[in-house]
Amino acid sequence: MISFRRIFAVAGKELIHLRRDRVTGGLVLGIPLILTLLFGYAINQDIRHLQAGWVDMAETQASRGLLQDAMASQVVDLVRRAGSTAELEMLLRRGEISVGIYIPADFERRIARQEFPYAQLLVDGSDPVVLSAVRGLQSLPVTPPRDLNVNHVIRASFELRPFYNPERRSAVFIVPGLTGVILTLTMVLFTATAIVRERDQGNLELLIATPIQSLELMTGKILPYIVIGYVQVGVILALGVWLFDVPVRGSLIDFLMAALFFVISALSLGLVISTLAASQFQAFQLTFISFLPQMLLSGYMFPFEGMPRAAQYLAELFPLTHFLRIVRGIILRGAELSELQADVWPLAVFFAVMMVIAPLRFRKRLD
Repeated sequence: MISFRRIFAVAGKELIHLRRDRVTGGLVLGIPLILTLLFGYAINQDIRHLQAGWVDMAETQASRGLLQDAMASQVVDLVRRAGSTAELEMLLRRGEISVGIYIPADFERRIARQEFPYAQLLVDGSDPVVLSAVRGLQSLPVTPPRDLNVNHVIRASFELRPFYNPERRSAVFIVPGLTGVILTLTMVLFTATAIVRERDQGNLELLIATPIQSLELMTGKILPYIVIGYVQVGVILALGVWLFDVPVRGSLIDFLMAALFFVISALSLGLVISTLAASQFQAFQLTFISFLPQMLLSGYMFPFEGMPRAAQYLAELFPLTHFLRIVRGIILRGAELSELQADVWPLAVFFAVMMVIAPLRFRKRLD
């Protein structure tokens, strides 16, 4: 016969266990809190303030008015002035801008004669969401100067030139980024359970008795998983090329070098988590907690430009944010690794910081 007394006794024991398990208790409030804040404040499909460059060959009142109207739309922020369309394309390839505005020298004559297009929009079309947002700029109101004898407001017409993904295929944008997402989850998880597994299997005491130092132990834990990371990179890239026709425009050597920086960064984060977790279950929980904000804020699922400034600053701390820029720059835009140094050095700094914290935390737990 079922005894409610025994059921309540087991339930009481479980409540006591949850109260003592701080990680699980933190997840009870932490997950809904994090998700609500992220989706409520940080996630936004309405893209604003795209980084834009411009070339104004006309240097007239009308051309300056067009640039001001583009800024007033809040779709773009004019951050770089270039001297030619070739320079705009170079900035697009490096990822320094997402939109380029080119105004020809005969801009006012085109307005007076209504010769279309009046100007050009050069867009990094690798992200279909960005391309859709920029389409709204194709028809900006232009008030021509009085000396043109045009008495009405003309709708300016841009020629839209999408680069890198003119077919607007989602797979071209998603699959290269999937490399970073999968590596983030697997690499962190592998090393997050490394130290905990040694403790659970009773091997930690044996390691303490050896002359091995904490940093040596951490480095030894990382090395085998670097090979595994490259195996995963190869599988994802091969499937992307063969099944989804993802173009590889850049150097594979540059891509593999960038992958090394990212893999060791993710592995070092896992080592820090392994020094915080008391069990493999806690290691799984902490890995999930570290993975969730990276996936949501890195620009993989939602446009980075649509996030508020505070969320963007937070995302800059995550390795995945920088690796997504690197991998899309090399694979989709054909950029060289030397042109993407602004996203390479944060990975190196993150790895160095984690490799300092992990041995310190490890020694502290043994004392």
